[in-house]
Amino acid sequence: MNIASATAVASTAKKSFKVQMLQARETAIIETVNRLLAEKGFEAMTVDEVAAEVGIAKASLYKHFNSKEELACAAMERAMQRAQAFLAELDPADPPLAKLKAVTRWTMQLKLLGQMPSLPSQNSSLRANLMASQPYMDGLMQVSDVLGGWIEEAQAQRTINPKLPAIAVLYTLYARACDPVLEFLKMGNDLSDEAVLDMVMSSCFEGLQAR
Repeated sequence: MNIASATAVASTAKKSFKVQMLQARETAIIETVNRLLAEKGFEAMTVDEVAAEVGIAKASLYKHFNSKEELACAAMERAMQRAQAFLAELDPADPPLAKLKAVTRWTMQLKLLGQMPSLPSQNSSLRANLMASQPYMDGLMQVSDVLGGWIEEAQAQRTINPKLPAIAVLYTLYARACDPVLEFLKMGNDLSDEAVLDMVMSSCFEGLQAR
């Protein structure tokens, strides 16, 4: 290998290492944002806090994300990726209701573990960032299409009330990912996570009416 070739290889290796370091830092930032959004919510989280938690300067953080809205958007993109991966792992042969229950329980488990980002429903700048994010919108549409298909199949099998609009069922299941009832049941009731999940799953899928 001549000097020029050796120099090129060294330069590529150095560049590759730098890219890896930047990717690792970005992953750490997103994971921190995800946790802070789950713990505190979007309004209470600050860019300074994210930088301090990651252990980098605020200026370094801005090399990756330009605003708090972009940070939250990145966390939601990652959440959609996790959801898509979970859906892909489910057995296609399972009944649609079983798959819907599995997804709903999984999202609530993430919330109890402090891994589900919490975002305000009314924030125009945040909404604009989410709407402009192709990865997030593509993920949301793909997840919604899959869940919507399972809902319609379950309604055809009459395991979910066929009189309810499918979109209402979909939004009801989405709402479990940010359901405050989970935390309320945990506080002062000495209940395990599994017991809390069982209660909310029962009220969600079986309803409150005595059978």
